[in-house]
Amino acid sequence: MPQGTVIVIGGAEDKVRDRVILGRFVALAGGEKARIAVISSASSLGPEAGERYREIFLDLGAAEVAPIHAATRLQANDEYFAGMIRRSTGVFMTGGNQLRLSSIIGGTRLADAIAGRFRDGAVVAGTSAGASAVSSHMIAFGASGATPKHRMAQIAAGLGLLPGVIVDQHFQQRNRLGRLLSLIAQNPSLLGLGVDEDTAGVVGPDQVMEVIGRGSITVVDGAASDTDAWEVRGHQPLMISGVVLHSFPAGYRFDLRRRTRVVAPGLTALDGGAIASS
Repeated sequence: MPQGTVIVIGGAEDKVRDRVILGRFVALAGGEKARIAVISSASSLGPEAGERYREIFLDLGAAEVAPIHAATRLQANDEYFAGMIRRSTGVFMTGGNQLRLSSIIGGTRLADAIAGRFRDGAVVAGTSAGASAVSSHMIAFGASGATPKHRMAQIAAGLGLLPGVIVDQHFQQRNRLGRLLSLIAQNPSLLGLGVDEDTAGVVGPDQVMEVIGRGSITVVDGAASDTDAWEVRGHQPLMISGVVLHSFPAGYRFDLRRRTRVVAPGLTALDGGAIASS
């Protein structure tokens, strides 16, 4: 069973004020003893993106921060980069293009090193594209809109650190409910996580996700749903019925394995809001 912690960030996280999300990442990586590797392979800004996070994490008290910009699969197979990951207590993947990230590092020594450190207890965080890439099934690209449609999004293989879920980011800001619903209709065994900007889900070894940040995480559970996705053609709207939809702001927790809200001690299941609806 995985022993590390995963943090999925919806993008545009606060970098200058309270820095709640980035501060939690540094704390989980060891605080003043944190050795952080920043992977900027997804970003079109290249090493500049890694350098920006290096400055932030050092300012938040990390002991060491090493940017890694593997721009080719040859570089991602470089033992030097893999060794940097093995020495780290935390790995952070920047935003950009998640298909670029998975295509460059998937199946390489760099990806193997990340998985190995995660199994050994390190924290792995991803923002925006980096968040999409941590799951076993990843949204490669897709269209916006509230109505689920056939061929609205494409799936590719992610890094597999968070199995059984599919993560979408910039969720409310870019109106992505339709594409997450369409993917759950076609893959009802997966649990959909739509993460708003400046919001994150912190998933520990027990597979319980805690929500932190300014927005909410939308959880789409299609295990008991029905759909006509298999017979819809072209880009037509599809039917999905019986989905369980949750919306959790900061402070709420959700068990990804049991697909149930975790109630804090002293509260009943009806206290505190965050009501599920279908």
